[in-house]
Amino acid sequence: MAMRVKDHYQRNRDFGRLWRRGTMSSLIMIVWLASLVPMSNASHQGDKHHGVEESPDVTGPIYSIPGASFQVVLSRKTGSAGSGSDGTLADAAVQTVIDAFTIMLEHRTDYPRFDESLKKDALQQVIIEPTVVNQDGKEFSFLVARTKDQGRVKLLISASSLKDKGYLRHPDQLVPVLAREFQWVVSKADTAPKSKAVLSGRDVKHAPIRMNHEIQNMTGDQRADAIQRLFETYLTTVDDQKSLEGQPFYEVGTTKLTQPAQSDSTTKLYDIRVREALQKIMKEPYFFEHTPKAVRSLLNGNIWNVSFVKIDQRDWATRTRVLPEDKSVLVGELDHRIQPAKILVNTYRTAAPDDPFYMDTNGLPMGALSADQLARVIASEIEQNITEKSMRGHVVQDQMTAPR
Repeated sequence: MAMRVKDHYQRNRDFGRLWRRGTMSSLIMIVWLASLVPMSNASHQGDKHHGVEESPDVTGPIYSIPGASFQVVLSRKTGSAGSGSDGTLADAAVQTVIDAFTIMLEHRTDYPRFDESLKKDALQQVIIEPTVVNQDGKEFSFLVARTKDQGRVKLLISASSLKDKGYLRHPDQLVPVLAREFQWVVSKADTAPKSKAVLSGRDVKHAPIRMNHEIQNMTGDQRADAIQRLFETYLTTVDDQKSLEGQPFYEVGTTKLTQPAQSDSTTKLYDIRVREALQKIMKEPYFFEHTPKAVRSLLNGNIWNVSFVKIDQRDWATRTRVLPEDKSVLVGELDHRIQPAKILVNTYRTAAPDDPFYMDTNGLPMGALSADQLARVIASEIEQNITEKSMRGHVVQDQMTAPR
């Protein structure tokens, strides 16, 4: 691979000069919009003045990566990327990005959103620009933009940002950051019709819930497909109190809060992270072996919502809320009677030492957990509390402490 890239550079030795010939005044007019739902229920509501923007066509040296359906383009529309040699920075940026994608291609199952984008052919191009700004002039390290081809997008990467953050010539460090951007690639590329059931109300009668004996015999992929179908009927992953509207968010693994670009950006980010965590609970053998009740409860109709929330007046990190028995409902074709439950994750709280998932969080706030950590937290909460809450008289206390 290294030889291929070097040979490719030799065929395009003029690209450093091409960068220098651009003008500094050009700005990339693109959108920055995260989908409310990362898979088949993506929604762009609330961003009307962003929703019709498309990325302009970009020309420049093109690089292919074996095994990838997309190409890497070094833009020559803008000028210098900053201090130092333009050609040297361009060389390093392209090499780093190609090497990072090569690693991801070799281990694509470790990066589910990346893998999904490849299967859907959602990514048309990766464009390396000296700097990347949105239509408001705000600078970003990465941005995803629609193209004229429906269901396909471009990923723009800032070369100067790669340099400033220490990623140049360190593709292994760029990989996790790059992989995270594919949640936006998948969500923005999604043009599937929106489920009428979700828009008009939960369609519980036709929800494809599974009985426990069926779940026992399903593979991880079958369980992941089953929960995806529930997302399309009644299972939601967004806080219905809208408590995260306009609130800052945590990057994974940090305690530093970042202000959102849009008022609903934080909600969308955490919606995506919850869904990734739920998919992991379905697919990975660990959860079926250690928290089987959590797996069953997510697929048999017991849980209607799993979401991040902001509840300052409560110091708990997670909570299960269950509707009382007199509000139980019939779900599925076989009229399975359940008491709908919510699983809440308190975004800005840390786990207490007596929480069963305390060791999995490494002292981080709930909103800073990775999808892997979050999956263990959610599964543990369900495993420990779903039966107790619904069967042993804790419902009244749930109602008393619910957010207003």
